[in-house]
Amino acid sequence: MDLRVPRLPKRPRRAAAALGAAVLLAVTGTWTATASDTPRPHRTDRVQTMADGTRVDTSYFTSGGGDRRPAVLLAHGFGGSKDDLRAQAEDLAGHGYAVLIWSARGFGRSTGKIGLNDPAHEVTDVSRLIDWLAKRPEVRLDKPGDPRVGIAGGSYGGAISLLAAGHDPRVDAIAPAVTYWDLADALFPNGVFKRLWTGVFFNSGGGCGQFEPALCAMYQRVAQSGVPDAEARALLQRRSPSAVADRIKVPTLLFQGQTDSLFTLAQSDAAERAIRANGAPVEVDWIAGGHDGGDLETGRVEGRVRDWFDHYLKGESVGTGPAFRITRTGGVDSTDGSTRSRGATADAYPGLRGDPRTIPLTGREQRVANPAGASPPAVSALPGLGGGGLAQLSALGTGVSLDFPGQYARFDAPPQRTALRITGAPTARVHVKSTSADAVLFAKLYDVGPGGSQVLPGQLVTPLRVTGAKDGKDVTVTLPPVDHEVQQGHHLRLVLATTDLAYASPTAPATYTVSLKGPLSVPTAPAVTTAATPLPSWIWWLPLAGAVAALALLLTARRRTTAPAPDPELAGVPLVITDLSKRYARSADRYAVRDLSFRVEKGQVLGLLGPNGAGKTTTLRMLMGLIRPDGGEIRVFGHAIRPGAPVLSRVGAFVEGAGFLPHLTGRENLELYWRATGRPPEDAHLAEALEIAGLGDALARAVRTYSQGMRQRLAIAQAMLGLPDLLILDEPTNGLDPPQIREMREVLIRYAAAGRTVIVSSHLLAEVEQSCTHLVVMDRGRLVQAGPVREIIGSGDTLLVGTGTPVAEPVVEKVAALDGVASAVRTEDGLLVRLEPGSTAGGLVVELVRLEVPVLSVGPHRRLEDAFLTLIGGSA
Repeated sequence: MDLRVPRLPKRPRRAAAALGAAVLLAVTGTWTATASDTPRPHRTDRVQTMADGTRVDTSYFTSGGGDRRPAVLLAHGFGGSKDDLRAQAEDLAGHGYAVLIWSARGFGRSTGKIGLNDPAHEVTDVSRLIDWLAKRPEVRLDKPGDPRVGIAGGSYGGAISLLAAGHDPRVDAIAPAVTYWDLADALFPNGVFKRLWTGVFFNSGGGCGQFEPALCAMYQRVAQSGVPDAEARALLQRRSPSAVADRIKVPTLLFQGQTDSLFTLAQSDAAERAIRANGAPVEVDWIAGGHDGGDLETGRVEGRVRDWFDHYLKGESVGTGPAFRITRTGGVDSTDGSTRSRGATADAYPGLRGDPRTIPLTGREQRVANPAGASPPAVSALPGLGGGGLAQLSALGTGVSLDFPGQYARFDAPPQRTALRITGAPTARVHVKSTSADAVLFAKLYDVGPGGSQVLPGQLVTPLRVTGAKDGKDVTVTLPPVDHEVQQGHHLRLVLATTDLAYASPTAPATYTVSLKGPLSVPTAPAVTTAATPLPSWIWWLPLAGAVAALALLLTARRRTTAPAPDPELAGVPLVITDLSKRYARSADRYAVRDLSFRVEKGQVLGLLGPNGAGKTTTLRMLMGLIRPDGGEIRVFGHAIRPGAPVLSRVGAFVEGAGFLPHLTGRENLELYWRATGRPPEDAHLAEALEIAGLGDALARAVRTYSQGMRQRLAIAQAMLGLPDLLILDEPTNGLDPPQIREMREVLIRYAAAGRTVIVSSHLLAEVEQSCTHLVVMDRGRLVQAGPVREIIGSGDTLLVGTGTPVAEPVVEKVAALDGVASAVRTEDGLLVRLEPGSTAGGLVVELVRLEVPVLSVGPHRRLEDAFLTLIGGSA
């Protein structure tokens, strides 16, 4: 159900753009053919006529010699066509496969009506295509009429691969991605109509008239009533892979998206359990992106699918990857805009209930209202906004889900004493009583920070229809499956809301009474372990190099040099840099740093920013006395910096890594380092440094057992020994995962809180924005801007609403007149909306949808990343 909509009539296309423009074609997207000397595969276009006269447009790709090879069928996503798969087909053909792509009925240049992978039509079409492959001289046969064949596809194409494997025993391996197992459960979860996604779905297919009459009638009936009936469920279930669950017995590689409110992780979980019960090999991979946007990990997915087919179709002895893998994402690398991510794996798929942990919930019995007309609705996810709007705001920690007072019940867990990783679907037991026969509720599990800000992981909710609720009913609520870490000090909050914008709720007013019947059960899946960052080589050779450098510094320190006299007016100022310059070696006119000037005060956490080659590391090396400037001056607490200057004893530094002896404990490494300085043991302030760094019991363990994050914190503790008044850190979060980055942030803030000063050079702009008070931005060796973070970023009360096309002036005036909106200005492709104090982005989204503004994205008008890229232009 990938909503690429290339050829829609004008009206449906506009509707799809308003709600679904940011939805990607997911993993069926293209493999990029790599440049090489190999000739392009030969391509043959052919229109094949099916048994009922439907014409199906196909393309066939082969390359190389005359040897027979396995075949691969590639299926496109909903709203697309075979043209979307051409590059992927060429790549696989060049890799030794015979590849056939086709446009499904109702798409591209194929005729016929859309049947939602109807076994009588679309699935039968696949069997006819396999018949054709069996007659090709290039295709390897297992026996006459039976080609060696695999099928891959995403979303709509992923479902046809599963269905074909269940209906045609000639299919040998499949690799479906971000798809459904039971379409009725996906569109009518727990008996609640997923209104917005279903509407986008039918519009992106060209409108109801492009579908088979039975499907069109079903949609119109359910859309009008708002309640899916038994006939509608049965119709979709007959066209779902779950209908042939006991017949899918081929090796299956399942990819499912974590950013996906259309087909959640529960769909691949059901598929895995059914196919494995049949005795077939199954591997599961949770990618970062999905139908709501995010990183689709195209390159990694391409490689894994290719290995899968090489193993099961070619019979090659290649690894297919772990039985279970999750992508855990971190911050954004501002050098190239990519998302930092790490894989977590397990030798067996843990399911969605693995190793549950019981967490108590508190909260009294609560009465909540389902308002007349189900309005105003709460907001969770919106189709097409996941990647560019709601999820983006959520990632910034602002919390964008909107629940209206009096329309939700909430129950809170105590704060976490340690971090908690949720991997799977939490459950809770509640009692629901209604003044109406049925109750419809929307369950959410929030991550609530110490300050009260709440974030909804994945922007996912579980809709729940409670039948026979008039007399009261105990209900087990299964919350959306996620992979999410709850930080220490945060707590979980269960919310049961009466409305949600993405779903159909009863329009008749009613009152629900909700109470707890048990604790929260949270799956933890401890067997899923995040891949450790390999030890860099400097861990082993840097101790020796450090000893050599220390000796050189010692000799340098003993040289008598003539230094400028201290400046008493700057005795309390940690750092003043004036007209600092450094030329590149053997160059008279090329500068690494040129005419740089800035000042740092006590208590500041200063972020030193700039693209690669901006001169940041050169500046830090001059600041530490490791290299001499060619011009200008550096003063630390009024003293001019020279190699070996005594004032450097007030400076601690962590630049380009720190070396430790792996067989010694963390404490022994720190004590050894301090003894090497020749300073009294009592001056080390070891206990204070360790408390700030938060190393805990790990100090008694050998460093070789440390994670990358522990080594980084040990390095910071080493730089803090003696509690230097000025602490300098170059990329301290390199190689750390998000929880470790957060801990590092807290370390820096704690250190500066005592009146000391920290300078941090980092590429993680989101992290700098949260931890630093001031910034210095450099580019090509020069100062671009310096000042407080807030001044450089600008006001945070302005949102940029992307619409893709200009908004009519009367609509702009209506937006400007909304409660909570201070002003609204039309831009080339959207609106610039400034909110009044107390107003929220979620509330704005609700009003924009009500005014039929075609929202494509919602985001802060100016973040640090925006400011940074604006300041440095194209240098990044």
